[in-house]
Amino acid sequence: MRLSILCVLLSGLILPTDAFSPQSSGGSISCTGTLQRQQRRPRTPIPLYSQQTTTAIDQDEAYTKAFQIIDRCAASGVSSDELYNSVRYIDKNAFKLYADEGAKQQLWNRCHGSWKLQLATGPPKPREDPTFKSVPIFAYAMIDEQHFGNGVGFNRDNIILSLLGDHYFNAKRRQMGIGISDMFLFSNKITQFVPTFMADGMGLGRTQEELGKRMPAFTMIGASTKSMIARGGSGGIAIWTRLEKDIRPAAYGMEKVNGD
Repeated sequence: MRLSILCVLLSGLILPTDAFSPQSSGGSISCTGTLQRQQRRPRTPIPLYSQQTTTAIDQDEAYTKAFQIIDRCAASGVSSDELYNSVRYIDKNAFKLYADEGAKQQLWNRCHGSWKLQLATGPPKPREDPTFKSVPIFAYAMIDEQHFGNGVGFNRDNIILSLLGDHYFNAKRRQMGIGISDMFLFSNKITQFVPTFMADGMGLGRTQEELGKRMPAFTMIGASTKSMIARGGSGGIAIWTRLEKDIRPAAYGMEKVNGD
């Protein structure tokens, strides 16, 4: 019963979408926990944003001011009167800020890391501006070169329940589709013990092809060195603050980090 409650809570942090369009794919995780990387097309590596020459983002003073507010609210976990308009500015000007695939890839690079969920809105309501509310539990997200993971815990060193799977980033849409391959309880894999009805409801173990447009996804709105903003399929917006410490050892065990 307790596991079921935790699973429902965790799955609620992943917002489904009906508009995911796959473009790129990563590796897969077998039921034994061994990482199996699929063959990828070679691509020219794109340096991180901090290493780039002048971009539209660098030249946009309003963007800089907006992210200063977002970074501050993300770090504190407390909203402000200016937060919604700051997020809205970046969201509404995304076409200009991320004008080409290179800029979108730079955004995606900034999204990599370990994050603590701090603020979120519910689904948008007609004629009403969304309100960012503090998230009362420790919930995290993790993005690396191949995987997306999220979970809940007591703190960054004591993670209770975690999910892990491949991500599929569509640069054109700035959209990250995610699969769920494994579940962990206190960093120990319990995938094989998850009840069938629960696994089916979460899409646990289903491939990108099996999930199709039902694959959960986030649209990446913006990211800095300190915070990240994304929209889920229901239209709700979440803001994370970057964790200095890699969450993967606490969530998945060192073998997942080292690929053993």
